[in-house]
Amino acid sequence: MKRLRSNVVGIEQGASLLFSDYEDNGAMWTGTGPREARQPVQFSETFRAPPAVTVGIGMWDMDHKANLRADISAEHVTAKGFEIVFRTWGDSRVARVRAEWMAIGALRDEDDWEID
Repeated sequence: MKRLRSNVVGIEQGASLLFSDYEDNGAMWTGTGPREARQPVQFSETFRAPPAVTVGIGMWDMDHKANLRADISAEHVTAKGFEIVFRTWGDSRVARVRAEWMAIGALRDEDDWEID
């Protein structure tokens, strides 16, 4: 469990189109085997420490003639941002994906003292 040691908690959320590979015959749409797409996200304000981040699929457009395989996660989470990572494999054909995310964590308070 992540414990927040602050009375100021920030919640930030967003959505991002990760790719639209059917438009230009990109690897997610035409390829096979392991494939991944990464997209960096910067928070609007720096958290006090790396926040808890959840990522989900808000929209997916996949070919119904192949198996639907997908994995989405947040990696490299820092107080300033993280990377959304979408993976697929095998014969899955993914036309496009929109990721939605939420970050919850402690924020700095104007009353905080920082001693060097």
